[in-house]
Amino acid sequence: MAISITENAAGHVARQLAERGSGLGIRVGVTTTGCSGMAYVLEFADQVEDGDRVFEEHGVKIVVDPKSLVYIDGTEMDFVKQGVNEGFEFRNPNVKGECGCGESFTI
Repeated sequence: MAISITENAAGHVARQLAERGSGLGIRVGVTTTGCSGMAYVLEFADQVEDGDRVFEEHGVKIVVDPKSLVYIDGTEMDFVKQGVNEGFEFRNPNVKGECGCGESFTI
């Protein structure tokens, strides 16, 4: 089981961590919400909890709790800019459908 991050996304996370001045990486998880049922949750990771899995790519650590990993296993995290909008994009092979706004998904 694993999650990966593109070089572009890793660079963005590294810059945010440097600006923040602390943190060991980014925590990626899922929560039940939205019109399709699940949404991604991102926050700075300051510590690793029991059971967490840690993946490192392009010098950035990605921390995932075991319950979330079941839903995002195999996901690639990217950071994209489209016009004036920018944000993380997830390529999750487990997704069966997404809501119209793209904020939530179903497995």
